[in-house]
Amino acid sequence: MVCAPSLPPLVVLLLLLVPLLEAEDPVPTESRLANSCIQARKKCQADAVCRVAYQHLGSCASGLSSPLPSKEPSGLTGCLEAAQQLRNSSLLGCSCHRRMKHQATCLDIYWTVHPARSLGDYELEVSPYEDTVTSKPWKMHLSKLNVLRPDSDVCLKFAMLCTLHDKCDRLRRAYGEACSGTHCQRHVCLQQLRAFFARAEEPHVQGLLLCPCAPTDRSCGERRRNTIAPACALPPAAPNCLDLHSLCMGDPLCRSRLADFQTHCHPRDILGTCATEQFRCLRAYLGLIGTAMTPNFVSSVNTSVALSCTCRGSGNLQEECEQLQKSFSSNPCLVEAIAAKMRVHQQLFFSDAVPVFPVVEHQNKNPALRPQPWVPFLSSCTLPLILCRGLW
Repeated sequence: MVCAPSLPPLVVLLLLLVPLLEAEDPVPTESRLANSCIQARKKCQADAVCRVAYQHLGSCASGLSSPLPSKEPSGLTGCLEAAQQLRNSSLLGCSCHRRMKHQATCLDIYWTVHPARSLGDYELEVSPYEDTVTSKPWKMHLSKLNVLRPDSDVCLKFAMLCTLHDKCDRLRRAYGEACSGTHCQRHVCLQQLRAFFARAEEPHVQGLLLCPCAPTDRSCGERRRNTIAPACALPPAAPNCLDLHSLCMGDPLCRSRLADFQTHCHPRDILGTCATEQFRCLRAYLGLIGTAMTPNFVSSVNTSVALSCTCRGSGNLQEECEQLQKSFSSNPCLVEAIAAKMRVHQQLFFSDAVPVFPVVEHQNKNPALRPQPWVPFLSSCTLPLILCRGLW
């Protein structure tokens, strides 16, 4: 067995924290609704013990990504004590909303009490976002499409529906300008893409990106593939996927969206049983667009998606790199969710009924999906890494 590099002491520390927290019951669903991490931190700051413990835990979380983390036993002991003092804090069950104000602040707080579980673990943390359920309907008025030819492809029809909708058109024009060849600044392009996918109505967003095309209709497929302006939004040269992953892990928003994707699009077993419903997987997938881990359609002739990265040069981490790649390119839950949504969009224009889309609001109904903070995820590769470290 080829062993990965030695684990920093603070990663080993995470393994020691399991007995401290595993006895804690999940926070009740009703409490989590109003328990944003920002509100939870305010409560914590009002208590002297909680405030000091949270500040100390923040330095422990920072140490996980430090190139030379402290090896002093006193530092490890302090992190253990801080974690124990926060066991009864509302910070442990806090979460964030996808469209909330001050989302970056909320996510920073979340990752302070839910640090990385292990190095080399690509099945990451549970999503920091509140889960959601379907609520009020949202109507799409197809009568506005009478300006198009009846045989126009579905992607063109959804593009027109966006153009005829003031908000969608405004947000789409903003990222179109920022991502154009003459104005392309990748960080600005990604920022405007995130704004579009976060603020435009979900049916518009999904219709533009997940529109079905006939296998022979390359112009339709190219229009779909170019929805996210890949020439500007994606890196000019494909980086190593592990480097891309490291970059994502250093950004709380990208890390959160990746954790959300892995929570809701993860096959639970070799049969491809999916962790949650398809609409949750699609929302998590769309949430990655505009981050360092932006996926896209591979070509104009099929619906395969992938990250814009390579596993060349991964050395003894080749398997981990390919696992990360396959979580997008060979993910049965994602493949079926995309196919199902495209079937819905195809049928949409061949029905006399007024199409009504579910608009998804919030509420986590599965306490099992909420994590215990500061508890490492013991993947299949974690224990071999620890054993190898003990042999050096």
